[in-house]
This record gives sequence, C-alpha cells and structure tokens, in this order.
Amino acid sequence: MLGYRSVAMLGYRSAAVRLGVFPLCRFYSAGAVLKGASEGKRAVSGASSASRGPTGVVFMNMGGPSTVEEVHDFLYELFADNDLIPINRRFQPLIAKYIAKFRTPKIEKQYKEIGGGSPIRKWSELQSSRVCAILDEISPETKPHLPYVAFRYARPLTEETYQKMLADGVTRAVALTQYQQFSYSTTGSSINELWRLAKRLDPERSIVWSTIDRWPTNPALIEAFATNITAKLQEFPAEIRDKVVILFSSHSLPMDVVNTGDAYPAEVGATVYHIMKKLNFKNPYRLTWQSQVGPKPWLGAQTAQIAKELSAESRDKVPGICFVPVSFTTDHIETLHEVDIDMIKESPHRDILKRCDSLNGSEILIKGMAEMVRDHLKDGTLFSKQLPLDYVLGKSSDPADLNQLFGDHRKVKK
Repeated sequence: MLGYRSVAMLGYRSAAVRLGVFPLCRFYSAGAVLKGASEGKRAVSGASSASRGPTGVVFMNMGGPSTVEEVHDFLYELFADNDLIPINRRFQPLIAKYIAKFRTPKIEKQYKEIGGGSPIRKWSELQSSRVCAILDEISPETKPHLPYVAFRYARPLTEETYQKMLADGVTRAVALTQYQQFSYSTTGSSINELWRLAKRLDPERSIVWSTIDRWPTNPALIEAFATNITAKLQEFPAEIRDKVVILFSSHSLPMDVVNTGDAYPAEVGATVYHIMKKLNFKNPYRLTWQSQVGPKPWLGAQTAQIAKELSAESRDKVPGICFVPVSFTTDHIETLHEVDIDMIKESPHRDILKRCDSLNGSEILIKGMAEMVRDHLKDGTLFSKQLPLDYVLGKSSDPADLNQLFGDHRKVKK
C-alpha cells in the first residue's frame, strides 16, 4: 500500500490538499487538432427551434463542500480524477481514499471556521437562476432557459446535472465556465468530464452542446470588479485612497504547467489590465498568486509574501492594501479563509488591509453573463478559437473530442 510519503513524492501538493478547492496540478489534454479552430464557428442556428425543447445554461465550476460532512467526498472526488491529477489509473482510487482520509480533519476545521461550508453552490445557483430569468426576456427565441450547476468534485456533480437535463427534456445547452480565465486544470477538466458523460448518458446525443470556455475581458466582468474595488477603496481615508495598493490575487500554477503554454497566466493578466484601465490606473497595483504549496516552483510572486513585505513598509509609502481575488466569481475557502483569515486577520498590520467584496450576487455581472449567453446563442459559435490550441498543447489519456462533443450530433433529428 502506498503511504503518505509515497504520495508526497509525486510533487504536487497544492492548495487543493491544504484547502480542498483548486487542482493539484494541471489538466493535460491531447488528441485534438488545430483544424477544430475553424469548426469552432460551425453554426448551430436553428437547433433550439428545430428541437423545440428548453435551452439549458450550465454553470461549470469545481465546486466545494456545502457542509462540513461533504468534505471527505469532495476530497476523494478531487484526488480520484486522473485527468486533473495524472498519478496512476490503477492506483488512483486507492491513493484518493488515503489522501481524503488523511486531509479531511484539517480541511473540515477550515470550513467550520468560515461558517460550516462553501458558499459556491448558493451563489452559483443564484447567478444561474437570475441569468436564465433575464435570458427569457432578452432572448425569447431560445426560451425557456433552464438553469443548472455542474460541479466536478462536489454536489451537484456533472453527472447528476446531466441526468436532470435529460429528464427535463433539454435539447440545447451552453456550458458556461465560471473560470473566466481558461486553464487546462479547470475548464479543461470540466469539458473532458462533459464528453465522457455525453457518450455514456446520452448516446443518442439528444442535447446539442456549445461552450463559452473563457471570458477574461468581458465588459460586465470588468465593470463588476471595478465597481466593487471602487466601493472598497471608499473605506480608506480620502487623503490616502489613491495611494492604496490594489493587490490582485489569483490561484497560482506550478511552473511546469505554465511552461507547457497554459493560457491562464496571460488571461488573468488581461483581466487585471482591463480592470485598471476602467479605473484609469489611479492606484498602484500588482498581480500576485496565491495557494502555492510544496517544493516545486510555482508562478509568483506570492500574494502572502508581497502583502507581508508591503504592509511592513512605512505608511507614507504603503498606506493601505486592497486585496482583489480576480479569478473567482464567488466567495469560497480561498477568499474567506486564505485571504480573510490567513492574510488579513492574522496579520499584525490588519488595520491597513481590506479585501474587495467578491462578485457573488452582482447584478452587473449577472446581466452581463445573460447578454454573453444571448450573443453566444445568436452567433452559433461552438467554442472559442483558442480551445483547439489548448488541447493541442496538452496531454490526456482521455481527452474530449471537441468536434464530436460540441455541435449537432443528434441521432434522431426532429
């Protein structure tokens, strides 16, 4: 039997081990070809009217345990995913059971400290419901729109959601990633799971799928962040407000992931730049990276370290710091525990540290997502032009076939 030391030697002990939220390592994908880029624009216009069924809007996310009791199962699902953590297919379930058992007590304690569970499901369900209500008004030709949440490692799992969609008679669906900046380890993993389930649960391919696989510079996303940052800066005294350092923080990646060409760092940077442009660059700012764990090199600089250094400076140089978790659309353990508790509450300089509110129920964001889905449904795009290249650069033992997953592949067409 593999012991903990053997597992640790695998070299990927990221924040998913410590916090139970983000993947330990990248999602490797392969087998797709660049010709798919041209097919990403293949139209599915008329799919909804021809099939005469509801349009599903599926919010894809990694998820988190809604209660403390769900922590163990969440960790097991996380570590059992060979796409996400390519250890060994034969021993993966055994390794997952061991790590989940070993880590559960510590992770349960952290979830207790933030109120007894992750709020991701609550916010995701609220956002998806509101998006669909707006869509019924602004896109009547594709209504009714039914909201769904599909988590990879917590309930509702993607399989549960897919089964419910089939039972609801959904015939057209948009997989809307809640990772606005693409990474193989997040959106890629969700797409792979969707492909496996489509083959197994829907062999007749009764649902016509497309995806919004990234949206790092979406105008509503940028405006929502800028609005929340502006509101938080108002909490600092007027005489120092424009000198407060805006410290954007995003989940880091191991450098061996970054060096494969993962799009994530560049897309996070694009989000940050557009936010600061919206704010007229009125404050000093930096993009930093959180949740690095283990001996391997990770993308830096580290949020905690930079915050520590800056907060120790004289107040005339750094009068305050405003943390902005920029790769998340809702609160979860990385904002509520890692930033709020580890970086702010436990800091001796907590009086100058504040965190910008997460987007959560932002009506700006929700309205913008609805308009983004409406436009996606209208123009018939199946996936972005970047997605095929993401799959060329990656590797996987079971990659999604983008051209077979997305588009109209119904066996029986009405």
